[in-house]
Amino acid sequence: MTTPAKTAAKTVPKPKARATRAEPFLRFHHSDRLRAKTLAVLTALEQAADPEQHRETLADLVVELTESGMDYYYLRALKLAKAGFLVEQSARLAMSGAVKLIGSVSRKFIVRMDAAQLLVVSHHIRELMV
Repeated sequence: MTTPAKTAAKTVPKPKARATRAEPFLRFHHSDRLRAKTLAVLTALEQAADPEQHRETLADLVVELTESGMDYYYLRALKLAKAGFLVEQSARLAMSGAVKLIGSVSRKFIVRMDAAQLLVVSHHIRELMV
């Protein structure tokens, strides 16, 4: 008997590994806690009989990864440059607003995705973790 997840997994287009790896990339470091949480969410979604039950959890994870990435790429640079408390606080406030907007929009899309689409997003996040 085939479950919706197995059917969706068979129809999920796999990105071309060569093309992805041949291109330059930027990644960010995140905490061990966030990595463990990410792996747990992705594994639960990928192994679920109905991946759509994990929409909210995946949306929450994407928001948390966005926050972590924005902090690493932008705020960390200000700290390393010793730009000063006022600059850092202003940037943190601006970044917080940007993350809320991005999180709100990405959440709206993710919670409407079907099983195959959720599995593609999961696969993409896994590729970023390599």
